[in-house]
Amino acid sequence: MPQITAGASAVVHAPPATVYGILSDYHEGHPAILPRPPFGALVVESGGTGAGTVFRVQTRQGLAMRTYRMAVTEPEPGRLLVETAVDSDLVSTFRVEPVEGGHSRVTITTRWTRGGVQGLVERLLVPALAAPIYRKEIANLERLARERTGGTQG
Repeated sequence: MPQITAGASAVVHAPPATVYGILSDYHEGHPAILPRPPFGALVVESGGTGAGTVFRVQTRQGLAMRTYRMAVTEPEPGRLLVETAVDSDLVSTFRVEPVEGGHSRVTITTRWTRGGVQGLVERLLVPALAAPIYRKEIANLERLARERTGGTQG
């Protein structure tokens, strides 16, 4: 089946450790940066910080809300956080890379497969529709990171 990929990347004017700390904190940090809409509640089932966390998150897809149950791994702790859907092949990655000036490049990518007409429609529409959502999430991440560092990065 064809793979569908959506994502965005931007520089966040905050240190990588601060940025990654927010992303890996599923109790407060990560829920605080999710754009609403399309995201709804994020509920931690177990863990709550980085690898081993299991959570549910709601997201609007068209007119309906869908709930995903996600399991978190950290293939590269401090740099790469991976959320894998328990009941589908959907995988979201959050990569944090250091850049000049003590800042961070954040890349959010979601991949899944879907065949048939629905897959064709998703391949044509979703990447363009998701990119602004991910850019908003990264902007929210920067705002929160700057609050946590006292706005000293810039």
